Amino acid sequence: MFTLEQIKAAHAKVKSGADFPSYIQELIGLGLKQYTQFVSDGHTIYSGTDNVTIQSEAKYPAFTIAEKADKAKLKQDLGIHQQGGTNYMTFCEQAAAAGVETWIVDMHNMTCIYYDKSGNEMLAENIPA
Repeated sequence: MFTLEQIKAAHAKVKSGADFPSYIQELIGLGLKQYTQFVSDGHTIYSGTDNVTIQSEAKYPAFTIAEKADKAKLKQDLGIHQQGGTNYMTFCEQAAAAGVETWIVDMHNMTCIYYDKSGNEMLAENIPA
């Protein structure tokens, strides 16, 4: 079974989106199968094998999520983040401004899918192994 402390230690190694694939591999090693990230305040629900679920606390003061989803802006900001051009907090601010409410990382399918406030899929990305 995984703990929030183990997840926090893995996340502390992430400096930009370029570090994301290795972070996901570490989470898989801990026994996680999925997590849902809430952009509004940074809390996360982690799900693992054997139906274990842990929720983290808020990570930052609440951001306002834009009412109108802007897929093009999300894609542009994500590309910069994946190249190491922004840190995690900056990307979260940009995601909120683009209308992202949550993203769900599925470690079985190796995908990260971004959703707007209405639950509509904005962008689906494959996570490099």
